[in-house]
Amino acid sequence: MTYLAYKKKNFGADALKTIEEINAIIEEYDGVPLYLRQVYYQMVARGMIENSVKSYGRVGDLVSDGRMAGLISWLAIEDRNRGLMGYETFETPEGAVTSLADRYRIDLWKDQEYRPEIWVEKAAMEGVVGSIANELRVDFFACRGYNSQSEQWRAGKRLQGYIAKGQRPIIFHLGDHDPSGIDMTRDNRDRLSLFAGTQIIVVRLALNMDQIDQYNPPPNPAKVSDSRFEDYRRKFGDESWELDALAPNVIHDLIRNAVLQVRNEKLWQQAEAMEDEDQSMIKDAAARMARGEDDDQ
Repeated sequence: MTYLAYKKKNFGADALKTIEEINAIIEEYDGVPLYLRQVYYQMVARGMIENSVKSYGRVGDLVSDGRMAGLISWLAIEDRNRGLMGYETFETPEGAVTSLADRYRIDLWKDQEYRPEIWVEKAAMEGVVGSIANELRVDFFACRGYNSQSEQWRAGKRLQGYIAKGQRPIIFHLGDHDPSGIDMTRDNRDRLSLFAGTQIIVVRLALNMDQIDQYNPPPNPAKVSDSRFEDYRRKFGDESWELDALAPNVIHDLIRNAVLQVRNEKLWQQAEAMEDEDQSMIKDAAARMARGEDDDQ
């Protein structure tokens, strides 16, 4: 965490208490940068604040003021729609090779029967989903609502390629429990199956009604203007729930358990051993370069 103060500000007791609660939530995410919306919904879910536009604005103001005053880490909240891009550079060739060793990965899923991917409805959840997906070495994707036709076609062809190699693709989908969020799982299944030329398994991992009953996230009114509202209302009533309100450890456990159920551990360990051996070879090559030795010496 990085706490840097740029302005002095006198906070009242209530504001300081709320900042402490915000920091406690940030710590639970174990270094994963958050969107402001995630912090807000976690506070609502825990009964710290009411669910209202006014509360959201107050949390936003406190996060901004708290960071400027050095009370909230600058690395804890991010805007993933903005960021500097460019080439990675190195001081020496051996430095580049050493960096390659640290980043070198093989496809640990290549010989597995199943080929899982994790899809999440919103970009705001990329950090939470991405951290566990990277741990499990599973590709993940933020659909940003209904996936575009171009991206859905590319995904269908990618899954078609896995099938041609003898694997069974399986998509674990996470989204809001609202009229469109529920329907997106169906839409992903239908269009992926169309473009892949065969039925694709799409499992709705969250947010589901049993999870709402178990974790009791704060409700919102379902959007009446949504064309899918009436069908949703008949099945679930007129309330909706945000995926963001689930605690990160809950989402991590859901994803971890689902992925491990389709993973062959014996094949996984064999692939990991092969990767370790390859990394050692690259590091040895970097060491020889640093000593000025040729490969045939």
